[in-house]
Amino acid sequence: MAVPSALPAPLRARGNAMTADLLRILGLWRGRRGWLVAGLAVTIVSALLGAALLALAGQAVADVLGGAAVAGAVAFLLLRPLIALRPAARWGERMMTHAATFRALADTRVWFFRRLADRLPSGIGLRRSGDLLGRLVSDVEALDGLYLKVMVPVAAALALVLVVVALLAGHPLLAAAVALPLALALALPLLLAPGAARAAAEAAEAQGRLRATAVDPLIGIEDTLAANAERQAGAALAAEAVQLGRAQRRLAGRAALAGAGGTLLGQAALLAALAWGLSGGGAGVTVLALFLVLATAETIGVLPRAGTALAAAGAGARRLFEAADAPAPLTEPAVPAGLPGGHAIRIEGLRFAWTPDRPLVFDGLDLDLPEGTRLAILGPSGIGKSSLAALLLKLAAPQAGRITLGGVDLASLAAEDVRRRIACLTQDARLFDDSIAANLRIAAPLAPEAALWRALDRAGIGALVRALPEGLETRCGEGGARFSGGQARRLALARVLLSAAPVLILDEPTAGLDAETERAFLETLEEVTAGRTVILIAHRLTGVERPSRIIRLAGGRALPAAG
Repeated sequence: MAVPSALPAPLRARGNAMTADLLRILGLWRGRRGWLVAGLAVTIVSALLGAALLALAGQAVADVLGGAAVAGAVAFLLLRPLIALRPAARWGERMMTHAATFRALADTRVWFFRRLADRLPSGIGLRRSGDLLGRLVSDVEALDGLYLKVMVPVAAALALVLVVVALLAGHPLLAAAVALPLALALALPLLLAPGAARAAAEAAEAQGRLRATAVDPLIGIEDTLAANAERQAGAALAAEAVQLGRAQRRLAGRAALAGAGGTLLGQAALLAALAWGLSGGGAGVTVLALFLVLATAETIGVLPRAGTALAAAGAGARRLFEAADAPAPLTEPAVPAGLPGGHAIRIEGLRFAWTPDRPLVFDGLDLDLPEGTRLAILGPSGIGKSSLAALLLKLAAPQAGRITLGGVDLASLAAEDVRRRIACLTQDARLFDDSIAANLRIAAPLAPEAALWRALDRAGIGALVRALPEGLETRCGEGGARFSGGQARRLALARVLLSAAPVLILDEPTAGLDAETERAFLETLEEVTAGRTVILIAHRLTGVERPSRIIRLAGGRALPAAG
């Protein structure tokens, strides 16, 4: 996918960057190369059948005009099987190319999701969820143009141009006059894509902003309505929609100009064949040339618009890679250490800040948690309680010092292995819009139904779930909207209990609950976490908890506390 050197330097640079991104996308699709190549092969066969159909029709007409009635009749007879085969080939082309595209795009979404998971382990943070959703949906969908609107029609058109040249080879001047405009149409996508790249990038960015502007107020709809901010949200959405419309019109304008150019080139090929005939060329070969040009019209006609499709795919690829190539907050060991024999936790000389421009959360933190410890960590918001949980779960890495699990440095353990030993129940533990069973099995995908019921009963919500008409198949609603705050928290607790992790982190597990629900939930926690190492993170203790040790975080260090 070389960028023509005749282009101005800025366009050439933009084209080279786009080429690199699209080649990388093709690299992501290498696992589907069998499907992709099969789709191209079926497309070429379909195009050749169409060319053969019109070539035979042209030959039959030429034979009849030339007085060779028998040869014309034979040509007409050969048309019959082609008339039946051509629609079947077109159906096979659509099915195969779309199946290949769907599989390639599915692989791309999975790859992008995994890259995001590695780079956003502690949450979306400064990235807007609506914009990330746009990248996962719209920008990935734009990549279908790389195959369906560029590679497929270019392969078909190239095959057709070669057929035209081969069939008219006995008349070199005619072959050159007809093939030259068709070859220029083949080159148009590469010539036009760099110029359309900026418009495509602006449209992709505008679409991302529009999604973010729509999603953000909906995520916090209660606050939006409580502040009477729906008018402002609507105005912001309308402004972004105007910007998107402008960007899309610029891109559509380029596509329209490209389409006009393709039409002109197709007409030029027809005029070349007519001019050949009017200048004394044979009637038979002139008719054949006209029919061959008509055979290429459908495929050649869509080629110029492939340039804008190529630019849109390049813009989508760039946005995907911008997010996917962000530096990961921590690096997994090349050769992870084996699972430690125990689960005692030791923290030594820990220094940690979330970013270099933010103050230290911990500065020389030391902490020793033997197996079976029930530790309460107290302190106001912002003192580092949740940061400590993130470090223990290997969602972040310290700048100095170390954390060991069972005597093994966390840095040498795979994050997956750490989270087999340490589970966490957070203050905003999320229930997903799926069944209760599916939500529980996030912690243990292969857990049998009996294990789910045991976890629900231990969490004190089994009776409620049994009373539901659909039982374990009851959908929780987005964010657990089907249940009250206390019920949702117990379902989240059941999910944690389903894990066999010997260490439990309870990060503000009763936040947002009323006093009675909080007390009942804490009593359940005390009962069901017996025998495990428990780290309870809280602003205060209510008296229900029975920690064996209490500390307060202050100044980045752990200080003994009485409660």
